[in-house]
Formats: sequence, structure tokens, C-alpha cells
Amino acid sequence: MLYLRLARGYRIADLGRWLLTATAAALVAAFLLRALGRALSEPADGSLVRLLWCLPPLAAVAWFAAVAARAVPAGRPDRITGLTAAGAGPTRIRALIAGEIALACALGSALTLLLFLVLRNNIAGPSLAPELGMGVPLPAAAPVTLLTLVPLVAGVSAALAVPAAEHLPGRPAQPAQAAFGPLRLALPPGLLLVGVALELYGLRPGADQDGRPIRLPAGLGTTSAAASTGWALAALGLALFTAPLLAWAGRLLALGRPAPLRLLAGRGLTAEAAPLGTPLAVLALSLATLLTTARYWVDKPGTASTLPAVEGVLVLTCVVGAVLVRVNEIRNARRGVAAAFFQLGAAPRLLFGAALLRTAAAGTVLLLTGGLTAALAAGALR
Repeated sequence: MLYLRLARGYRIADLGRWLLTATAAALVAAFLLRALGRALSEPADGSLVRLLWCLPPLAAVAWFAAVAARAVPAGRPDRITGLTAAGAGPTRIRALIAGEIALACALGSALTLLLFLVLRNNIAGPSLAPELGMGVPLPAAAPVTLLTLVPLVAGVSAALAVPAAEHLPGRPAQPAQAAFGPLRLALPPGLLLVGVALELYGLRPGADQDGRPIRLPAGLGTTSAAASTGWALAALGLALFTAPLLAWAGRLLALGRPAPLRLLAGRGLTAEAAPLGTPLAVLALSLATLLTTARYWVDKPGTASTLPAVEGVLVLTCVVGAVLVRVNEIRNARRGVAAAFFQLGAAPRLLFGAALLRTAAAGTVLLLTGGLTAALAAGALR
């Protein structure tokens, strides 16, 4: 009943977040049930591999649930105030937010299970029969166990993402720290250099005769252990370097004696570098991986696979949704600053121009890190 009352106060952003969570959970449930159907039809034909293919979309849904849960208190302070007035403490509020997201995942998984059972009732054609395990008795515990995994993982991720006392009334949130320590600044370049060196070593002339080649999934050919390890280290280094690059881009915008437009854009981007760095890093890595995979499939016809393509689209959708949620969270946190500027007589076009300039600078950083990641990934494929 409480969740129904909360749903009555949903705004468009809340409804979109809820629907995206339910839809993503439904697709992950479809992947899990497909793996179950294949395991029933062909028990000895790679059942574990099919379950492992379900891990990337499951991780993407869990990460989106964590980002969405973290943004709820900042985006809906009136809801938090009402729950606090009703006697709910930080721990209960945290559990309610996690339960709301787990409920969305449970509903999406239940709809997928219903469709799966309907199609198994001699409705699906011969092409879908192996995917559904038609003609083989279905153990009742198997689909229930698999589909319980989705809301459980999403709910736990959401509960861990919201600190107990964050953004609650009377307890202001700690401002994001844009300063990075020496280890944070030294580690990403070191990983990048070591990764590039390893990949070049794995791609040197005559490297094909050394060791045993690694066959990549999704029809992506083969690569060497040195090249794949080097790309992984370089991609991790570029991901960790995204937030410092955003902070440096903001300081570059405010360099010298800037006009108010550059000053607002630079200071804003520097302050937003820490909370915005991780979603943009994941977005750059996802885009680079998907574009490299698509380019390989286009260059070598007949190697494309449907399941990795669908999973890639789902992962990218969750990542883009997480970025939008984080941007909306930052926007809500800056409402007081924007109101203060308007009271001082600032023109709306000044804040709009500063937002566009921040977006352009962040997009440049995204193109830099994503382009390097895609170039290194293309080099690692043979």
C-alpha cells in the first residue's frame, strides 16, 4: 500500500526511471529463461556459457538501480521529508528506496515468466522450441530461482548505493571533492602506459607463433593474452582518468581572466567532475566496445551474433539511463545556486550558455577517452 501511495506522486522522471528498470529486468529475465530453456533442450551443450552471457546485462541493471536509488533522495526531498515526519529513520528510508526498485524488477521478471509459460503451451513455433525447452518438463524451482536473482541483485545494489544519512532533512550532503590525490593521478597514466606496452608486445611481428591464441566470444576472432590484458589495463586506466580530465577541463575553461560565462562553466565542471566521472567513463567504455564490435562484424560478414547485439543494446541503454539520472541529480543539487543567480539579476541565457559549454567540454573528454579505448580495442582484434 505504501508503494502505491508513493506511485501516485510520481513525476515523469520517476515514471521513466521505474519503467526503464522494469523493462531492463524483464529483458535480463528473458536471457535467463532462454539459458534455462536451452539447458533443458540440450543439457550438455554449454549451459554454463549461456548463464555467463547473462552476467553483463545483469550487472548493467544492478548499476543502473544503484545510480537511480542514490538519486531518489536528492530528487524528491519532499518525499523524504514526509517519510521522516511519519517516523521513518535513515535505515528504513534506505530500505524503502531499495524495495521500490526491487518491486519494479520483480514485476518485469514476472511478466517475462508469464510470457515464457504462455509460449511453452504449444504456441511458439519450431524456431523458438529449443529456446523455450518445449517438450521437456519444466522444474518449478528453476525459473523461480533464476528470476528471484534479478530483483535481489538490484535491490541489494540500490540499498548499498544510498548511504544511511545522505540528503536527509537537517543533514546536508557532503560536497563532491574535485581534488584528486597523488595516487589517483599517478595510477591511470601508469595503467595506460603498461597496457599500451603489453598490447604492442602482443601485436609485434611473429607474435602469432608465441603461446596459444585466445578465441573471443561473439564471433570476434582470436587475440593473444598479452594484447587482451594490455587492452583491459589501458581501458581501466582511461576510465580512471576520466574524472581528473573533467576537472582539468573545467580549470582550463576558467583559466586566466575569464568572462562570467567561462567562469561559471569552468567552476561548475570542476565541481561536477567527481560525481560525473564514473558514469561518463562507463559510457565511453561501453560505446567503444560496441562500436569496435560492430565494425568487426561489418568488415567480416557472417560473424555477427544476435544475442551479444541485443545484450549490448540493453547495456548501453542502462548506461545512458544512468548518465541521465546522474545529470538530473546534479541539476537538482544546483537548484539553489541557480535561484541565487536569478535573484542577483543574472540572465537565464547566461546559465544556459554555461551549461552548453560544460556539455561541450565533457563531450570532448568523452570523445578522447572513448576514441582511445576503441582504437586500442580495434588493434587487439585480429
